[in-house]
This record gives sequence, C-alpha cells and structure tokens, in this order.
Amino acid sequence: MSKTHFFDSYALLGRNKPAIFNTIHLMEKEAVGADIEYFEIDFAQPEKIPQLIEGVMKRFCNISCLLNIAGYTDPRSLLSTSLESFEYTYKVNVYSPFMLIKECTRHMKNSGGKIVNVASTAGMGPRPGWLSYASSKAAVISMSQTLTAELAEYGIKIYCVSPGRCATKLRKRLAPEEDPATIMQPKDVAEVICKLVAPEEQCLDGQNIVIRKQV
Repeated sequence: MSKTHFFDSYALLGRNKPAIFNTIHLMEKEAVGADIEYFEIDFAQPEKIPQLIEGVMKRFCNISCLLNIAGYTDPRSLLSTSLESFEYTYKVNVYSPFMLIKECTRHMKNSGGKIVNVASTAGMGPRPGWLSYASSKAAVISMSQTLTAELAEYGIKIYCVSPGRCATKLRKRLAPEEDPATIMQPKDVAEVICKLVAPEEQCLDGQNIVIRKQV
C-alpha cells in the first residue's frame, strides 16, 4: 500500500472477513487516525447494494471515491460453462460494480468524486477457456468508457485499469501452474490506483489503463 493516503475515512465492502480485517490492520498502520469500517456483503447479491450504500451514507455522510476491485472467475470453455456459473460471474464482476456506481452516484453527483473500476487485459482480446471472465471484464471496460462521458456533468471522473498477469488468488485459478513470483504483484497495481485517486490526477479518466510487468 502507498505511504500516502488521501481520505479521512474508509468503508470496506465484501464477504471475506479474515482478508478484509487483515487489510484494515494494514491500513491502520499506513493511515494513522483514519476512520475505517467494514460492511459485509456478498457481491453475488447485487440487489442488496442500495441498502448497503444507505448504511455507508448514514455512517459517513459522504462518498467521494469508489474502488470496484472485487472479482470472480470460473475458467471454463463454452461447452463446459453452465448458465449458473456465467450468471454468477456477471453478478460479481459486472452487476455489482454497476449497482455500486449507480448508488454512489446518487450521493456523489452534487460534490463530484472519482470511481476506479478494475478490469483486466483478459477483457481486451480473445481468451479461450475463460469465456465468462474475459467477457465480463470487457463489459467493465465498456461500461467505464460510457460512464466517463455520462457522469462528467456531475464532476465524477471514471478510471478503468486493466492489469495483466498479477499474483492474486484469482490469477491462481486462471493459471494454476504459473509461478506467482515471476509475475506482477498486487502492490504494483495498488500503486497505480493510488496515483489515480490522488487529488492532483485530473487527466487519465476515460481511458483503459493497462498495467503490465515487462519481462
């Protein structure tokens, strides 16, 4: 995590309590004095997001930045991909970011802000065997570009980052034989996101920003 933080309060959303509380522990070291709270939600249930965001607003009274980072994959070819798996992937990767953006925009439109969507280079070209994941990330890229123009009138900037191979648990499911030490690390992506949400960054919105480790 970057040594620099730009906000006084943070809301962390998700269902993996051990991982999120570990993140909170790390954040407390970096952002000393920040107000940090966890809100539990399963992003496979996007219909619950409106109520969740209302809870965030009651707690903090303001939303100035949204990071859509959560992701899911079930890498299978067309003939082995079930409708249930396809729908689940889209609920987590597309429907939930859509609902989060929609509900947060209701509260950000009078004051502006920034939204960062994490897509993937998998959404930029053919990925045989990764049908549901690759197509869902392509949807995130397209959605980000559309909303850049649509939400500009509110002073809301939309950023989209597409990391390449990165040593995450999700990547392990996509490429189980790959040595994670040989590819980009999550902190490399985090550093780019921190630069985008910094107040001085005002020029890179509307682009699909590719993040790759050159080998």
